[in-house]
This record gives sequence, structure tokens and C-alpha cells, in this order.
Amino acid sequence: MKLYIVRHGETEWNKERKLQGQSDVPLNEYGRTLAQKTAEALLDVPFDIVFSSPLSRAYETAQILVGERNTRIVKEDNLMEISFGVDEGVPSDKLGENFSNFFFAPEKYVPSEGGETYEELCRRAEAFLKEQIYPLRSTGKNVLVVAHGAMNKALMLNLKHLGIADFWKGEFQRNCCVNIYELTEHTFTVIEEAKIYYEGETTNYLEK
Repeated sequence: MKLYIVRHGETEWNKERKLQGQSDVPLNEYGRTLAQKTAEALLDVPFDIVFSSPLSRAYETAQILVGERNTRIVKEDNLMEISFGVDEGVPSDKLGENFSNFFFAPEKYVPSEGGETYEELCRRAEAFLKEQIYPLRSTGKNVLVVAHGAMNKALMLNLKHLGIADFWKGEFQRNCCVNIYELTEHTFTVIEEAKIYYEGETTNYLEK
């Protein structure tokens, strides 16, 4: 099977560098444009199964990517973004050293009140893979997953058997970037990671 993991398009909170987490922030017009350009690039991919986070920014991105294909989009709660608790809606540069750990020393990150740990996020990602993806490995199907920056990295961490210290290893997940993997019963192959099909800038939280 081929597994396509895509991050949602841009939102106004992305532009303002506000933590979104599980707050249901919609796409902005630029985000819809990014999703449309990505959809055009993937037009010839016959997606057999599509899973999406239930948050509207991901679900609308999935709808745009699916386009006129007669493929149902399955909402999966396990694909929701990591919760930042009371920090949601706060610009990242207002949160101090602990939030710096979120990106630059994830093994030291301690969430604020109501937030999730990396371990909790990764358990949700693992549960999704075990329940929905691994049973499809021998089918040869094309599976699309549309979720969020941290959730997508959690999926990759599980697929690659990495530790939390290496959570952000590799390319940052820009809005509407596409990661493509091939899975069989016994192999895992990286075809493409963090591929973007548009020209233009999006927010990168790893740029200080």
C-alpha cells in the first residue's frame, strides 16, 4: 500500500503563530488555495481510503484533496492535533522556555494545564496505525491521511520507531506538505517527505 500523510492548509492562527492544538480553527483563503494546488498535483492518485482529523481545518483540506473522487472521508478522533490546554490561542513567542522545549528539546517538554504530553500524542498515533493502517499493508491500496503538524510527526515516529528526542527530526511539516510511504507486511519505504506543490511561504515554527 501507499500511504499519503498530508498536513492541513493554512489558518489565520498559523499566520499569527498562535497555538491551535484542538481548537477548531478553520482554513483561511490562502490555506484553501494551498490545498487546491496540492489537490491538482495529486489529481491522478486514485485514493481508495481517506482518513481525516475531525477538526475543520483538516477535514476541509481532505475534502479539497478528494475533489470529485467518490471516496468517503472517515473522521478519526485519534488524528486530532496535540492539545495545548490553556495555551491554545496564545502566540508561541509569548510562552517562554517551556514551549521552546516543545520543538527544540521535546523529551523535556511539560504541557500546560489541560495539555497533552508527547507520550499521549504518540499513543493516539500508534492506536490509529494499528487499527486503521497496518491491516491494509497487503492490499496495495492508496490511503490518504490528513491531519496536523505534530500528529503527522507522531505517525512518522511510530512508523520509523524513533524516540521522542528525535520527534522533529527531518523536514518541518509545512501547511499542505505531502509525505508518501510504501508499506508491506514486512517493509517500510520512504518515497517522499515534506513535499510541497506550491510556491509561497507558510509559517515554520522551527525558525526562531
